Amino acid sequence: MSGNSSSYARAGVDTEAGDLAVELMKSAVSRTHGPNVFGGVGGFAGMFDVSFLKAFDRPILATSTDGVGTKVAIAQAIDKHDTIGQDLVGMVVDDIIVVGATPLFMTDYIACGKVYPQRIADIVRGIAEACEATGTALVGGETAEHPGLLGPDDYDVAGAAVGAVEADALLGPHRVADGDVVIAIASSGLHSNGFSLVRHILRERGIGFTDTSAELGGLVGEVLLEPTRLYTTPLVGLLGEHPGAVHSLSHVTGGGIAANLARVLPAGTWAELERSTWSPPEVFRALSTMAGATLESSEGTWNLGIGMIAVVDPDAADAVIASLASSGLPAWVAGRVSSGALAPSDDWVQGAKGVDGGAVRLTGEYRP
Repeated sequence: MSGNSSSYARAGVDTEAGDLAVELMKSAVSRTHGPNVFGGVGGFAGMFDVSFLKAFDRPILATSTDGVGTKVAIAQAIDKHDTIGQDLVGMVVDDIIVVGATPLFMTDYIACGKVYPQRIADIVRGIAEACEATGTALVGGETAEHPGLLGPDDYDVAGAAVGAVEADALLGPHRVADGDVVIAIASSGLHSNGFSLVRHILRERGIGFTDTSAELGGLVGEVLLEPTRLYTTPLVGLLGEHPGAVHSLSHVTGGGIAANLARVLPAGTWAELERSTWSPPEVFRALSTMAGATLESSEGTWNLGIGMIAVVDPDAADAVIASLASSGLPAWVAGRVSSGALAPSDDWVQGAKGVDGGAVRLTGEYRP
């Protein structure tokens, strides 16, 4: 080991462990590489050949970046790190399909207190497998060791992805019209949002992540680590199979159902979603019961069983639902878009995250 490396090691940074982690993850990452990827694994920059965009009339690049929030604390608590990567890809890549873009490539960033090669490889393997499932090349990444800033077992993950869409095919509020049908697409559970509330509820009840809970139906940490559902590949197929049928998409992440749908409706329109059209999965019911609260009180935090929403041409609704079902995505009609005066109420959510969009509220009672 060189003098510089030895000095770095005395400061708590193990570059050899980092190199071993890269070796352990290389095969998984390489499986995401098609003929458009240049340079392989380990370069200073990931490179991707986009000469195919010359065939576009007006190519638009779409990009997204995100993390998975405090869900990583649960992975760390039960020492299970092979699913958190899928959560990251879902949070990032499924934002790109919202505008109709097909994902091209992604990069990741892992900050940790100490590099444990197998742990880092497990995280990246999960990222790579989810990238492979969504047709996204994992072209680069970084693992940074931060001793003294993070504890030895602490880490956080983040990522960014880029996709492309023809300008004429962009989805968004500009396509939405009065009478459009709102189709809900099922989530796989909590996905990667609202875990600060989850952790608070469990802490108040004195329940640990390594405990077994009859209410949650198993080992608490494993139940909560159910990976985020990946929507990109089925939706890319849907958009190609039924061009023009989908007017806008909404990825239900932080802020809940109403706020995220409101972002993709034009100002002056509104939608009422009927709670009776679905039954929130048991994990949401159990956590609400533990908190002594109603499901309705968490609608601005959790997805409550809806991970993605499609606003579609009413004549195409049945075909869209059938296409999603054939891809393994349960979907159903949850409401319609209307324009004009709103019914007086304090429970409308209008716009979100700086977007002056439409208005949305949930009505009725959830199906048992």
